[in-house]
Amino acid sequence: MVWRALVRVRRTRSGWLASTGIRRLLMATYEYLCSRCGPFDVKLEIGTAPQVYECAVCAGAAKRVYSAPGLSLTPNAVAALHVREEQAREAPAVVSEVPPRRRVPHHPHPALSRLPRP
Repeated sequence: MVWRALVRVRRTRSGWLASTGIRRLLMATYEYLCSRCGPFDVKLEIGTAPQVYECAVCAGAAKRVYSAPGLSLTPNAVAALHVREEQAREAPAVVSEVPPRRRVPHHPHPALSRLPRP
């Protein structure tokens, strides 16, 4: 997911007023076919995919391929993992120190208290 700053300028009685906001851009994966290198995918903003796109390997013209959309219901946990994985690929988190070890409290099972002790 890509975020873009959006600046709105409007005229008021006292002059021009600029207000900023954040707009989320919806990205889609488009499929292209290069005659030399084969198929490849490109992530672009929805509705901005050209019919011909430059191949990243040979810089030749690749034509857009229309295929069935990937419409599947993904569980929320799996979708969240995919989002985290994409974010880590773009900007990995840097760890500066080892996290402190958490102590797990020892709670024996209640039935064990009734057993004879040696």
